[in-house]
Amino acid sequence: MFEEFYKLSGRPFQLTPDPRFYFDARTHHKAMAYLTYGLSQEEGFIIITGEIGTGKTTLLGHLLEQLDPEEFVVAQVVSTQLNADEMLAAIARGFGLEPRSDDKAGTLREIESFLREVRRSGKRALLVVDEAQNLPLAALEELRMLSNFQDQGAPLLQCFLVGQPEFRARLFQTPALEQLRQRVIATHHLEPMAREELQGYIEHRLRLVDWKGDPEFTEDAYDAIYDYTQGVPRRVNLLCLRILLFGALEELHRIDGEVVQAVIEDLEADNIYQAKEGARRLELEEEPSMEAVPPRQTLEESQNLAELERRLTVLEHYIRRHEALIAHIAKAAGLRELPKVEDGPLDEADADSPATEAQEQPVGSQE
Repeated sequence: MFEEFYKLSGRPFQLTPDPRFYFDARTHHKAMAYLTYGLSQEEGFIIITGEIGTGKTTLLGHLLEQLDPEEFVVAQVVSTQLNADEMLAAIARGFGLEPRSDDKAGTLREIESFLREVRRSGKRALLVVDEAQNLPLAALEELRMLSNFQDQGAPLLQCFLVGQPEFRARLFQTPALEQLRQRVIATHHLEPMAREELQGYIEHRLRLVDWKGDPEFTEDAYDAIYDYTQGVPRRVNLLCLRILLFGALEELHRIDGEVVQAVIEDLEADNIYQAKEGARRLELEEEPSMEAVPPRQTLEESQNLAELERRLTVLEHYIRRHEALIAHIAKAAGLRELPKVEDGPLDEADADSPATEAQEQPVGSQE
């Protein structure tokens, strides 16, 4: 809905990675330089790490889009606790092969034969493994063994390993990975964006969907966005998505620090609700019988009354925002009226009702 209000041609702040929106921040520019250098070496391992949401997958997508399919054959594997045999099978499938479920040696021969054919056709084989922090030692050893394949002295496979910071620490601190470490030719850790890069990042994404300056973001809005997100791209995307939704609902054409703070309070209300729901479900799962038991004393319950009232106020404010959104959608759909929701504090029965839970769900969230 905000796309129509602000006359945008698309959604600038998707939560799913999209290489079209790649922004060349300093840390990503440096990572691209390492990746490009690594490709020029035609061998070994290149390691890219970063915290969740720092743009690792978008960076890879941007790189792979630039590779000439007449020169490269690429397999991508997302590691989800794959053991050694599963890793080999995933690599085979990534290259379009059919792995032999009961014959590891046969799968290895098929992969090697395929890699030789790729080399003899004048192309190069590249393996990209995402979420590498999930790989067990045996799977990493299989990757090292694959890097041994050669044809007339030329390596048949190059590998990019991408993961969270614990993978980097594990790689360089585990004695059993010494041989793999010796084949690492480049490594880079992605950092969050600096404050001076944030405005460029936001406006870059907006311009890609034909933004003409509406809404206008003030300097204190950018300050507030950075303070909350600390420059992590995924957090920035989530917050800016909600800012645009809020702005469209309120028919705002100027986003300042106060507007950003109001949206942050909405997000915090989301977090409070989801945490409460998670704790409630956990208690229900752990409850040994249907007999009533006294409520558990928690840290939250011991907080002072003022803090609890503040949180409740934020939550009620958030619900009313969602009521406004529902009304807006109903109007666009041509509905004449909606069930009325009375103002005032919510009691426990209302808070736990299905209707309230439906209103509480985050708007525009993905992934």
